[in-house]
Amino acid sequence: MNSHQNTITAFTALGQLFSDYTNKKATSNTWVEKLDNAIISASSRNKWFTKDNLDFCIKTWGNTLTESNISVWLNTYPAQQTSERLGLVLAGNIPLVGLHDVLSGLASGYSIEIKSSSNDNILLPFVVDFLSETQIEWKHKIHFTDGKLEKFDRVIATGSTNTARYFEYYFKNVPHIVRKTRNGVAVLDGSETQEELAALCMDIIHYFGLGCRSVSHLMVPEGYDFNELFLALYEYRELIHHNAYANNYDYNKAVYLMQEIALLENGFIMFKKDKNLNSPIACVHYSTYKDIEEVEKSIELQQEQIQCVVSSCLKNSLAFGHTQLPKLTDYADHVDTMAFLLKK
Repeated sequence: MNSHQNTITAFTALGQLFSDYTNKKATSNTWVEKLDNAIISASSRNKWFTKDNLDFCIKTWGNTLTESNISVWLNTYPAQQTSERLGLVLAGNIPLVGLHDVLSGLASGYSIEIKSSSNDNILLPFVVDFLSETQIEWKHKIHFTDGKLEKFDRVIATGSTNTARYFEYYFKNVPHIVRKTRNGVAVLDGSETQEELAALCMDIIHYFGLGCRSVSHLMVPEGYDFNELFLALYEYRELIHHNAYANNYDYNKAVYLMQEIALLENGFIMFKKDKNLNSPIACVHYSTYKDIEEVEKSIELQQEQIQCVVSSCLKNSLAFGHTQLPKLTDYADHVDTMAFLLKK
Protein backbone atom coordinates (compact mmCIF):
# COMPACT_ATOMS: atom_id res chain seq x y z
CA MET A 1 0.00 0.00 0.00
CA ASN A 2 1.30 3.42 -0.94
CA SER A 3 2.34 5.41 2.13
CA HIS A 4 0.10 8.27 0.98
CA GLN A 5 -2.91 5.95 0.74
CA ASN A 6 -4.72 7.00 3.93
CA THR A 7 -4.41 10.66 2.93
CA ILE A 8 -5.61 9.92 -0.60
CA THR A 9 -8.60 8.05 0.82
CA ALA A 10 -9.54 10.94 3.13
CA PHE A 11 -9.18 13.63 0.47
CA THR A 12 -11.15 11.50 -2.01
CA ALA A 13 -13.96 11.17 0.52
CA LEU A 14 -14.06 14.98 0.79
CA GLY A 15 -14.27 15.27 -2.99
CA GLN A 16 -17.07 12.71 -3.05
CA LEU A 17 -18.98 14.66 -0.39
CA PHE A 18 -18.70 17.80 -2.50
CA SER A 19 -19.83 15.93 -5.62
CA ASP A 20 -22.77 14.38 -3.78
CA TYR A 21 -23.86 17.84 -2.69
CA THR A 22 -23.48 19.26 -6.22
CA ASN A 23 -25.36 16.39 -7.85
CA LYS A 24 -28.10 16.46 -5.19
CA LYS A 25 -27.40 12.77 -4.76
CA ALA A 26 -29.76 11.01 -2.39
CA THR A 27 -27.67 9.72 0.47
CA SER A 28 -28.10 8.77 4.11
CA ASN A 29 -24.83 10.60 4.85
CA THR A 30 -25.72 13.45 7.18
CA TRP A 31 -22.56 15.28 6.10
CA VAL A 32 -24.35 16.41 2.93
CA GLU A 33 -27.01 18.07 5.06
CA LYS A 34 -24.33 19.58 7.29
CA LEU A 35 -22.57 20.96 4.21
CA ASP A 36 -25.80 22.50 2.99
CA ASN A 37 -26.27 24.19 6.38
CA ALA A 38 -22.66 25.45 6.34
CA ILE A 39 -23.18 26.94 2.89
CA ILE A 40 -26.36 28.69 4.03
CA SER A 41 -24.52 30.09 7.07
CA ALA A 42 -21.51 31.20 5.00
CA SER A 43 -23.77 32.96 2.52
CA SER A 44 -25.64 34.83 5.26
CA ARG A 45 -22.37 35.79 7.00
CA ASN A 46 -20.53 37.17 3.96
CA LYS A 47 -22.36 39.25 1.34
CA TRP A 48 -19.83 38.27 -1.36
CA PHE A 49 -20.37 34.54 -0.80
CA THR A 50 -23.53 34.19 -2.86
CA LYS A 51 -25.20 30.81 -3.22
CA ASP A 52 -24.13 30.67 -6.89
CA ASN A 53 -20.48 31.32 -6.04
CA LEU A 54 -20.52 28.85 -3.15
CA ASP A 55 -22.09 26.16 -5.33
CA PHE A 56 -19.48 26.83 -8.02
CA CYS A 57 -16.69 26.54 -5.44
CA ILE A 58 -18.01 23.23 -4.09
CA LYS A 59 -18.51 21.82 -7.59
CA THR A 60 -14.99 22.83 -8.62
CA TRP A 61 -13.42 21.18 -5.58
CA GLY A 62 -15.58 18.10 -6.11
CA ASN A 63 -14.27 17.76 -9.65
CA THR A 64 -10.70 18.35 -8.47
CA LEU A 65 -10.56 16.01 -5.48
CA THR A 66 -10.85 12.71 -7.31
CA GLU A 67 -8.76 9.70 -6.37
CA SER A 68 -6.89 9.89 -9.67
CA ASN A 69 -6.05 13.61 -9.36
CA ILE A 70 -5.01 13.30 -5.71
CA SER A 71 -2.83 10.24 -6.39
CA VAL A 72 -1.01 11.93 -9.27
CA TRP A 73 -0.43 14.98 -7.09
CA LEU A 74 0.76 13.32 -3.88
CA ASN A 75 2.73 10.43 -5.35
CA THR A 76 5.16 12.97 -6.79
CA TYR A 77 6.37 13.59 -3.22
CA PRO A 78 7.69 11.34 -0.45
CA ALA A 79 5.33 10.65 2.44
CA GLN A 80 6.48 11.85 5.84
CA GLN A 81 5.43 12.37 9.44
CA THR A 82 6.89 15.26 11.35
CA SER A 83 6.65 16.80 14.79
CA GLU A 84 6.82 20.28 13.26
CA ARG A 85 3.92 22.72 13.32
CA LEU A 86 2.69 24.66 10.32
CA GLY A 87 1.13 28.06 10.82
CA LEU A 88 -1.39 29.24 8.23
CA VAL A 89 -2.63 32.81 7.88
CA LEU A 90 -5.48 32.55 5.39
CA ALA A 91 -7.23 35.07 3.19
CA GLY A 92 -11.01 35.27 2.83
CA ASN A 93 -11.51 36.83 -0.58
CA ILE A 94 -13.19 33.74 -2.07
CA PRO A 95 -14.71 30.63 -0.47
CA LEU A 96 -12.25 27.95 0.73
CA VAL A 97 -9.29 29.91 -0.63
CA GLY A 98 -7.05 28.33 2.04
CA LEU A 99 -8.13 24.72 1.51
CA HIS A 100 -5.16 23.78 -0.69
CA ASP A 101 -2.73 24.90 2.02
CA VAL A 102 -4.56 22.82 4.63
CA LEU A 103 -4.52 19.75 2.40
CA SER A 104 -0.81 20.26 1.67
CA GLY A 105 -0.04 20.55 5.38
CA LEU A 106 -1.93 17.38 6.24
CA ALA A 107 -0.37 15.47 3.35
CA SER A 108 3.07 16.55 4.58
CA GLY A 109 2.45 15.26 8.11
CA TYR A 110 2.31 18.59 9.97
CA SER A 111 0.22 19.70 12.88
CA ILE A 112 -1.51 22.86 11.74
CA GLU A 113 -2.52 26.07 13.48
CA ILE A 114 -4.89 28.13 11.35
CA LYS A 115 -5.77 31.78 11.56
CA SER A 116 -8.76 32.10 9.26
CA SER A 117 -10.12 35.29 7.83
CA SER A 118 -13.34 36.42 9.48
CA ASN A 119 -14.76 36.54 5.95
CA ASP A 120 -14.39 32.78 5.50
CA ASN A 121 -14.59 31.08 8.89
CA ILE A 122 -17.45 28.63 8.39
CA LEU A 123 -16.69 26.36 5.44
CA LEU A 124 -13.09 25.52 6.31
CA PRO A 125 -13.86 24.45 9.90
CA PHE A 126 -16.60 22.27 8.41
CA VAL A 127 -14.09 20.67 6.05
CA VAL A 128 -11.62 20.11 8.91
CA ASP A 129 -14.36 18.44 10.97
CA PHE A 130 -15.15 16.12 8.07
CA LEU A 131 -11.52 15.23 7.42
CA SER A 132 -10.92 14.62 11.13
CA GLU A 133 -13.86 12.23 11.16
CA THR A 134 -12.44 10.44 8.12
CA GLN A 135 -8.87 10.30 9.43
CA ILE A 136 -9.09 10.12 13.22
CA GLU A 137 -5.43 11.01 13.92
CA TRP A 138 -6.01 14.43 12.33
CA LYS A 139 -8.57 15.36 14.97
CA HIS A 140 -5.92 16.73 17.32
CA LYS A 141 -3.54 17.98 14.62
CA ILE A 142 -5.56 20.96 13.39
CA HIS A 143 -6.43 23.99 15.51
CA PHE A 144 -8.00 27.35 14.72
CA THR A 145 -7.06 30.59 16.47
CA ASP A 146 -8.61 34.05 16.48
CA GLY A 147 -5.41 35.68 17.68
CA LYS A 148 -1.81 35.60 16.52
CA LEU A 149 -0.12 32.35 15.64
CA GLU A 150 1.86 31.19 18.66
CA LYS A 151 3.60 27.90 17.91
CA PHE A 152 4.98 27.26 14.45
CA ASP A 153 8.08 25.93 12.70
CA ARG A 154 7.01 27.02 9.23
CA VAL A 155 4.43 29.52 8.02
CA ILE A 156 2.36 30.21 4.95
CA ALA A 157 0.75 33.65 5.09
CA THR A 158 -1.58 35.01 2.44
CA GLY A 159 -2.59 38.64 2.21
CA SER A 160 -2.10 41.79 0.18
CA THR A 161 1.11 43.37 -1.02
CA ASN A 162 0.80 45.78 1.92
CA THR A 163 0.38 43.09 4.60
CA ALA A 164 3.24 41.10 3.05
CA ARG A 165 5.76 43.53 4.54
CA TYR A 166 4.39 42.84 8.02
CA PHE A 167 4.38 39.08 7.42
CA GLU A 168 7.95 39.10 6.11
CA TYR A 169 9.11 40.86 9.27
CA TYR A 170 7.03 38.90 11.77
CA PHE A 171 7.98 35.49 10.34
CA LYS A 172 11.56 36.34 9.37
CA ASN A 173 13.10 33.77 11.72
CA VAL A 174 11.27 30.71 10.36
CA PRO A 175 10.94 29.22 6.86
CA HIS A 176 7.95 30.91 5.28
CA ILE A 177 5.93 31.60 2.16
CA VAL A 178 4.35 35.04 2.01
CA ARG A 179 1.83 35.59 -0.75
CA LYS A 180 1.05 39.02 -2.13
CA THR A 181 -1.61 40.52 -4.37
CA ARG A 182 -1.77 38.85 -7.77
CA ASN A 183 -4.22 38.95 -10.64
CA GLY A 184 -5.33 37.15 -13.75
CA VAL A 185 -4.57 38.63 -17.16
CA ALA A 186 -6.24 37.96 -20.51
CA VAL A 187 -4.54 38.55 -23.86
CA LEU A 188 -6.87 39.07 -26.83
CA ASP A 189 -6.12 39.57 -30.51
CA GLY A 190 -9.65 40.22 -31.82
CA SER A 191 -10.12 36.80 -33.43
CA GLU A 192 -11.82 35.23 -30.40
CA THR A 193 -15.10 33.41 -31.00
CA GLN A 194 -18.24 34.30 -29.11
CA GLU A 195 -17.85 31.04 -27.18
CA GLU A 196 -14.34 32.03 -26.12
CA LEU A 197 -15.51 35.47 -25.05
CA ALA A 198 -18.35 33.89 -23.06
CA ALA A 199 -15.78 31.71 -21.27
CA LEU A 200 -13.60 34.79 -20.64
CA CYS A 201 -16.59 36.45 -18.98
CA MET A 202 -16.60 33.64 -16.40
CA ASP A 203 -12.92 34.34 -15.72
CA ILE A 204 -13.84 37.98 -15.11
CA ILE A 205 -17.13 37.62 -13.25
CA HIS A 206 -16.79 34.56 -10.99
CA TYR A 207 -16.43 35.57 -7.31
CA PHE A 208 -17.11 39.18 -8.39
CA GLY A 209 -13.52 39.36 -9.63
CA LEU A 210 -12.19 39.06 -6.06
CA GLY A 211 -9.96 36.02 -6.64
CA CYS A 212 -6.25 36.21 -7.34
CA ARG A 213 -7.01 34.15 -10.47
CA SER A 214 -9.81 36.49 -11.58
CA VAL A 215 -9.07 38.35 -14.81
CA SER A 216 -8.75 42.01 -13.86
CA HIS A 217 -6.68 43.22 -16.81
CA LEU A 218 -7.06 42.80 -20.57
CA MET A 219 -4.27 43.25 -23.10
CA VAL A 220 -5.87 44.07 -26.44
CA PRO A 221 -4.55 45.22 -29.84
CA GLU A 222 -4.78 48.90 -30.71
CA GLY A 223 -8.23 49.71 -32.06
CA TYR A 224 -9.84 46.69 -30.39
CA ASP A 225 -13.65 46.64 -30.63
CA PHE A 226 -15.21 45.82 -27.24
CA ASN A 227 -18.74 45.35 -28.61
CA GLU A 228 -18.52 41.56 -28.89
CA LEU A 229 -17.18 41.29 -25.36
CA PHE A 230 -19.96 43.51 -24.03
CA LEU A 231 -22.44 41.28 -25.84
CA ALA A 232 -21.01 38.22 -24.09
CA LEU A 233 -21.09 40.00 -20.72
CA TYR A 234 -24.80 40.80 -21.07
CA GLU A 235 -25.62 37.40 -19.55
CA TYR A 236 -24.34 38.74 -16.21
CA ARG A 237 -26.44 41.92 -16.15
CA GLU A 238 -28.17 40.77 -12.94
CA LEU A 239 -24.91 41.49 -11.09
CA ILE A 240 -26.03 45.07 -10.61
CA HIS A 241 -28.82 43.86 -8.33
CA HIS A 242 -26.27 42.66 -5.78
CA ASN A 243 -26.17 45.57 -3.33
CA ALA A 244 -22.48 45.47 -2.43
CA TYR A 245 -21.45 45.10 -6.07
CA ALA A 246 -23.78 47.91 -7.15
CA ASN A 247 -22.40 50.20 -4.45
CA ASN A 248 -18.86 49.59 -5.72
CA TYR A 249 -19.96 50.14 -9.31
CA ASP A 250 -21.69 53.44 -8.50
CA TYR A 251 -18.84 54.70 -6.33
CA ASN A 252 -16.04 53.87 -8.76
CA LYS A 253 -17.97 55.22 -11.72
CA ALA A 254 -18.62 58.49 -9.88
CA VAL A 255 -14.93 58.84 -9.00
CA TYR A 256 -13.87 58.23 -12.60
CA LEU A 257 -16.43 60.66 -14.00
CA MET A 258 -15.38 63.40 -11.56
CA GLN A 259 -11.79 62.85 -12.70
CA GLU A 260 -13.00 62.99 -16.32
CA ILE A 261 -11.55 59.55 -17.03
CA ALA A 262 -12.81 57.93 -20.23
CA LEU A 263 -14.73 54.71 -19.61
CA LEU A 264 -16.37 51.95 -21.58
CA GLU A 265 -19.35 50.67 -19.62
CA ASN A 266 -22.69 48.94 -20.00
CA GLY A 267 -24.55 49.70 -16.78
CA PHE A 268 -22.96 46.98 -14.64
CA ILE A 269 -19.27 46.74 -15.52
CA MET A 270 -16.64 49.24 -16.65
CA PHE A 271 -13.51 48.99 -18.77
CA LYS A 272 -10.86 51.57 -17.98
CA LYS A 273 -7.59 52.06 -19.85
CA ASP A 274 -5.00 51.61 -17.12
CA LYS A 275 -1.67 49.75 -17.01
CA ASN A 276 -2.30 48.64 -13.42
CA LEU A 277 -3.07 44.91 -13.34
CA ASN A 278 -5.18 45.19 -10.17
CA SER A 279 -8.58 46.75 -10.75
CA PRO A 280 -11.39 47.66 -8.33
CA ILE A 281 -14.68 45.77 -8.10
CA ALA A 282 -16.98 46.26 -11.11
CA CYS A 283 -14.09 47.51 -13.25
CA VAL A 284 -11.60 45.80 -15.55
CA HIS A 285 -8.42 47.56 -16.65
CA TYR A 286 -7.06 47.23 -20.15
CA SER A 287 -3.95 48.19 -22.08
CA THR A 288 -3.24 48.13 -25.80
CA TYR A 289 -0.36 46.64 -27.76
CA LYS A 290 1.07 46.75 -31.27
CA ASP A 291 2.53 43.25 -31.53
CA ILE A 292 2.53 40.03 -29.52
CA GLU A 293 6.25 40.37 -28.67
CA GLU A 294 5.36 43.54 -26.77
CA VAL A 295 2.80 41.53 -24.78
CA GLU A 296 5.25 38.74 -23.97
CA LYS A 297 7.79 41.24 -22.69
CA SER A 298 5.18 43.02 -20.57
CA ILE A 299 4.03 39.77 -18.98
CA GLU A 300 7.61 38.72 -18.26
CA LEU A 301 8.32 42.04 -16.53
CA GLN A 302 5.21 41.72 -14.38
CA GLN A 303 5.47 38.05 -13.40
CA GLU A 304 5.46 38.90 -9.70
CA GLN A 305 1.99 40.43 -10.07
CA ILE A 306 0.42 37.78 -12.32
CA GLN A 307 -1.21 34.59 -11.09
CA CYS A 308 -2.35 33.27 -14.47
CA VAL A 309 -2.75 34.26 -18.12
CA VAL A 310 -5.62 33.25 -20.41
CA SER A 311 -5.44 33.56 -24.17
CA SER A 312 -5.94 31.76 -27.47
CA CYS A 313 -3.08 33.62 -29.14
CA LEU A 314 -0.29 33.38 -26.56
CA LYS A 315 1.80 30.29 -25.94
CA ASN A 316 1.78 28.56 -22.53
CA SER A 317 -1.45 30.24 -21.44
CA LEU A 318 -4.71 28.84 -20.09
CA ALA A 319 -7.79 28.39 -22.23
CA PHE A 320 -10.60 30.87 -21.64
CA GLY A 321 -12.88 29.85 -18.80
CA HIS A 322 -10.18 27.98 -16.85
CA THR A 323 -8.76 30.56 -14.44
CA GLN A 324 -11.02 29.42 -11.60
CA LEU A 325 -10.42 25.73 -12.29
CA PRO A 326 -6.87 25.24 -10.98
CA LYS A 327 -5.32 21.78 -10.75
CA LEU A 328 -3.84 20.54 -7.49
CA THR A 329 -0.40 21.25 -8.98
CA ASP A 330 -1.26 24.87 -9.84
CA TYR A 331 0.38 26.38 -6.77
CA ALA A 332 -0.38 29.93 -5.71
CA ASP A 333 2.34 32.40 -6.72
CA HIS A 334 3.98 29.48 -8.62
CA VAL A 335 5.67 28.31 -5.40
CA ASP A 336 5.50 24.54 -4.83
CA THR A 337 3.87 24.32 -1.40
CA MET A 338 4.57 20.62 -0.97
CA ALA A 339 8.25 21.02 -1.81
CA PHE A 340 8.49 23.85 0.73
CA LEU A 341 6.88 21.75 3.45
CA LEU A 342 9.01 18.68 2.75
CA LYS A 343 12.30 20.57 2.58
CA LYS A 344 14.58 19.61 5.45
